[in-house]
Amino acid sequence: MARITAGIGVSHVPAIGVAVDLGKTDEPYWEPVFAGFDRTRSWIEQERPDVVVLVYNDHASAFTMNLIPTFVLGLAETFAPCDEGFGPRPIPPVPGHPELAGHLAQSLVLDEFDLTLANQLEVDHGLTVPLSLVFGTPPTWPVKVIPLAVNVMQYPPPTAHRCFELGRAIRQAVESYPEDLAVQVWGTGGMSHQIQGPRSGLINRDFDLAFLDRLTTDPQALASMPHLEYIREAGTEGMELLMWNVMRGALGDKVEELHRHYHVPASNTALGHIVLRPID
Repeated sequence: MARITAGIGVSHVPAIGVAVDLGKTDEPYWEPVFAGFDRTRSWIEQERPDVVVLVYNDHASAFTMNLIPTFVLGLAETFAPCDEGFGPRPIPPVPGHPELAGHLAQSLVLDEFDLTLANQLEVDHGLTVPLSLVFGTPPTWPVKVIPLAVNVMQYPPPTAHRCFELGRAIRQAVESYPEDLAVQVWGTGGMSHQIQGPRSGLINRDFDLAFLDRLTTDPQALASMPHLEYIREAGTEGMELLMWNVMRGALGDKVEELHRHYHVPASNTALGHIVLRPID
């Protein structure tokens, strides 16, 4: 049967994609950002998953204010990088896994998660930047990807608890899939940042580091945290951390931390990264 072998939390700062695409990763500003992923890149060469369920948020690229689904699951064969205003990123299309995605769709809906199903979906930096940070610039992506888009852009988003429970349901769905697949779940976005209003530029290092600690020591505390606390502590865009709860819920009760990286600033954002392995 399929199994979840690891979870990754990673920021998806759009300027990181620009740095990759323009060959600036070794410049003094960006070098410490990318150096923090060296260990992860070595690790994933040895622990290569067959499929990544990649939890991200669309930034008004595939969805506009006219259509704001809460959870969107991508079922397509491939997912093209979208044009975010300067043309699509010069990266390969992202290969999907329609068979496992279809199984997830059925299982999650029967578990009473009301999904929007996307048979065609273009993906923005929320999904592609994490792939670039972990895999670099390959001619083709070395894993299949199932996109799971979560609305954290427009109020009301799902609760942290609902996201955590979605992760638990994903684990159950993966483990009921008959093919022998190694599956990772990635939660993306964050960490603390705010890009508008009087608190524009907010970074909360203490909250971010405590959040990373609690992913291992007290995930239920993160899952019970209300929206307003996420916004107060991590900024309006820090609401993206809700998606890390999906990843953590998918890993089961106990996890082992394999690696973490935290760096400020990455553009206007506190960049966070963690690798967790479930302990059965």
